[in-house]
Amino acid sequence: MVVTDLTIRKIKDADLQTVGVVGFAAWAASDPYEDSYRDSDIIERVRQEFATFANTTAAEIVVAELNGEIVGWGARENAPNYISDLRVHTAHQGKGIGKALLLHLCELMKSEGLDTARLDTHAKNNGAIRLYKRCGFAIIWHGIEFSKSMGVPLEKVHLQKQLAQD
Repeated sequence: MVVTDLTIRKIKDADLQTVGVVGFAAWAASDPYEDSYRDSDIIERVRQEFATFANTTAAEIVVAELNGEIVGWGARENAPNYISDLRVHTAHQGKGIGKALLLHLCELMKSEGLDTARLDTHAKNNGAIRLYKRCGFAIIWHGIEFSKSMGVPLEKVHLQKQLAQD
């Protein structure tokens, strides 16, 4: 099933809390994190990171809205060509929302004259990696990085896509 009535737009003040809820729900339902990363202190720290992210970041955030409900969001943070977050609520995954958000962010970067788009994810986040590869991203690095939000080292991959300039 592919969603057709999806709107992607810039975040509004009224969306800030919902973005945190959607982000945490997507993270909590993902399966790449080892059991040792899921203790209650880590879970609460990550919940707080998502709850405050949209309020405290300088990131550019776009939301995916379906029938007046925010079902996903993406953010560019730390560099103009870096996608720091791509989150879709679990109830809406597999419908093309993540792909629509990702391609929207890539088109935005391309319109700004950027040559590449970059992102990273947990190395065991197989569903996300499949999506990124289908959208033209390739893994350019695989290794261990420390997660500030979780406070633990994670196995990560960095991906990159060439943005064709027509």
